[in-house]
Amino acid sequence: MVKLCFVKKIGLIRLFVIYAVIGAILTAWPGFAEEKAQEKTSPKEKIHITSDKLISGGDQRYVEFIGDVKAIQGDSEILCDTLKIYYKKDSVKPDGTPASDEQSLKKIVATGNVRIKLDNKDAQTQEAVYLVEERIIILTGDNSKIVSGKDSIAGSRITLYRDDGRIKVDGNAEKRVEAIFFSGKQGLE
Repeated sequence: MVKLCFVKKIGLIRLFVIYAVIGAILTAWPGFAEEKAQEKTSPKEKIHITSDKLISGGDQRYVEFIGDVKAIQGDSEILCDTLKIYYKKDSVKPDGTPASDEQSLKKIVATGNVRIKLDNKDAQTQEAVYLVEERIIILTGDNSKIVSGKDSIAGSRITLYRDDGRIKVDGNAEKRVEAIFFSGKQGLE
């Protein structure tokens, strides 16, 4: 009986960690929750994730959504084949409750037919990696592209530095970097 209760408790803690990670996913992902959190008058919007399957990595510290993944919060959206969230070792507080904030996350990886809609920007790529501590987004794939209005940038690797707004775009042997900016704008605002 004691052993069964312990197993149930460990299962509940793991479940709480999964929910905490899911809740923190989109608050950490650029565009999700961050802009909404800045609006102190609007209530916190729910995050809705759907997929064909959910797998928890347990001791490997990840949660993975597989198959036709759709994550929505307000007007922001991530569509992809898989969404894998890695969390840090210390993502559970000493009292056994999950640390459900951005600091508990290590990185978020969206792969396969990735589409991200944030405000007036649309990104498409084969893989998007968000490094939480560094606050860097890396889009990789031969047809990686960000569109804002009529402006766009494309390359095989696009790195966005969230802290200072820098963007680095790399091409490859087959495809060079391409940027289209219309006059009168700063581009990708």
